[in-house]
Amino acid sequence: MCGIVGYIGKRDSQDILLEGLKKLEYRGYDSAGIAVFTKEGLQISKSKGRLAVLEDKLKGEPLAGSVGIGHTRWATHGKPSDLNSHPHTDNSAKFSVVHNGIVENYLDLKDELAAKGHVFVSETDTEVISHLVADEYDGNIVEAVQRAVARMRGAFALGVLTEFEPEKLVAVRFASPLVIGIGDGENFIGSDIPAILEHTRNVYILNDGEMAVLTCNAVELMTIEGATISKEIFHVDWDLVTAEKAGFDHFMLKEIYEQPKAYRDTMLGRVSDDGKSVDLKELSMSDEYIKSINRVHIVACGTAYHAGLVGKSVIESLARISVENDVASEYRYRSPIITPQTLVIVVSQSGETADTLAALREAQRNGARVLAITNVVGSSVAREADDVITTWAGPEIAVASTKAYSSQLIAFYLLGLHLARVLGTQEPAAMEELITGLNALPEQVEKILEQAVVLKQVAESISHHRSLFFIGRGVDYAVAQEGSLKLKEISYIHSEAYAAGELKHGTLALIEEGVPVIALVTQETLYEKTLSNIKEVKARGAHVLAVANSGFEGEVAKSVDEIFAIPKTLPILSPALAVIPLQLLSYYASLALGHDVDKPRNLAKSVTVE
Repeated sequence: MCGIVGYIGKRDSQDILLEGLKKLEYRGYDSAGIAVFTKEGLQISKSKGRLAVLEDKLKGEPLAGSVGIGHTRWATHGKPSDLNSHPHTDNSAKFSVVHNGIVENYLDLKDELAAKGHVFVSETDTEVISHLVADEYDGNIVEAVQRAVARMRGAFALGVLTEFEPEKLVAVRFASPLVIGIGDGENFIGSDIPAILEHTRNVYILNDGEMAVLTCNAVELMTIEGATISKEIFHVDWDLVTAEKAGFDHFMLKEIYEQPKAYRDTMLGRVSDDGKSVDLKELSMSDEYIKSINRVHIVACGTAYHAGLVGKSVIESLARISVENDVASEYRYRSPIITPQTLVIVVSQSGETADTLAALREAQRNGARVLAITNVVGSSVAREADDVITTWAGPEIAVASTKAYSSQLIAFYLLGLHLARVLGTQEPAAMEELITGLNALPEQVEKILEQAVVLKQVAESISHHRSLFFIGRGVDYAVAQEGSLKLKEISYIHSEAYAAGELKHGTLALIEEGVPVIALVTQETLYEKTLSNIKEVKARGAHVLAVANSGFEGEVAKSVDEIFAIPKTLPILSPALAVIPLQLLSYYASLALGHDVDKPRNLAKSVTVE
């Protein structure tokens, strides 16, 4: 979710680049930089921190020139720092690159280039691209970029400049968005339309595997292989606020729809090309240590805690290690039993959650190894933990977490598979089946999102009630808790989640005529028992919506008022699908009630006090 902007024309590029980067601040970032062709050649200025830091730097040392590229970085490889900021160059400083996405095989490329004498100064995958383009250059920057890209695996949007051909700006898209702005005697690139909307409303939207060569007066479109292509110009008639949300009414809805990409990105480079194995290269824990683990504590707050509830089932099922879940604010005060054989997993979207940080430090004081699952490279949690799995969901703007939560689930699946491989607790065939299921999730989420209008109608009905209930068994209960929290957060409707088997132990007293109950029915081994629980609430007048696997609809429909089917997957993977309709229900219920979806009352995105 980094930001790219580029300009080639006759005007001063520095101001245009900075203006464009400001329009992309909503995406989130930790550093910024620009590269400009000046009279002295290709010059770069970049800084960790907010854009204001870069602006202050450029006031004293402006970069004067009419061709340039700019970038705001959301760190994935390497902590936020001046050196890790974009743009990056090769050793000659004749080539400059800005990049969104992840180069999966960058370490292999880096070793190969280092053997040829290339010297690297950053921790990033992006720096490798600039060296690779330089290594491939033989007088034609377009062909050099094509050859470089052919050797790269992963997801990327690129802006490339070389001092040898200052009249050209090369742009590439592969699995990371990029648009080309068409002006009069000037042209632009942007990772998102807001970056260039002030200057043009006519754009080409690149598809995967396409690239563009920009000069002042022309834009040439082609495939990465070099075949010329033509496109219709897309005229943008949105205002800036709508453009920032990519046409969605709210950031929360945009982020719900970004989940297929977040799933793919979090798996990128961690699942083998043949789909048969998982490799968490970023973990430093040895196989010997993993074999010594006798218990796992998962510690988190709010939505991240609910991800941890699913994580417990995943680790216990796959790795056969006992797992305890703790709310971070309670962890220190229950005198947990922690030994060097305890792996403590802390989960935090922001990496700055005060209670989670306190739990991390308590665990380390007691000799435990700490693994962090977080969405922010360089955050406090990431810096202090012994190991980190970064969820590459990109920044979340809406206060209510959606894609960060679901990416945490993906991280737990990857971790469970990694532990199971080391411990030998799963047969290879079962591992491959699970990885195949993981790879199918993004497309399955897209199919759920295509049915959003159905959920909107249900949510509008729900919005007339003051209270409702979620029920489920097994991992469905964990997902029910997240669905309930999401509804409370943004619609302010009272809701509770219960383990369906507990209904007879008190909860049934709350069921009355017409009360909505949302029942999750995705676990085949618990199918009949969950149906029995649904009949209990129906007998007392509840109006039941079931979220069920495809294939269950016929039988479930006999016991409920409404049903929403999700694509069939392995039971352990169902939380990654079942949560999507619950997010949409919450969103549409809040919308129906006229609330501020993105900024619910009394809540903050990152809770940095205890």
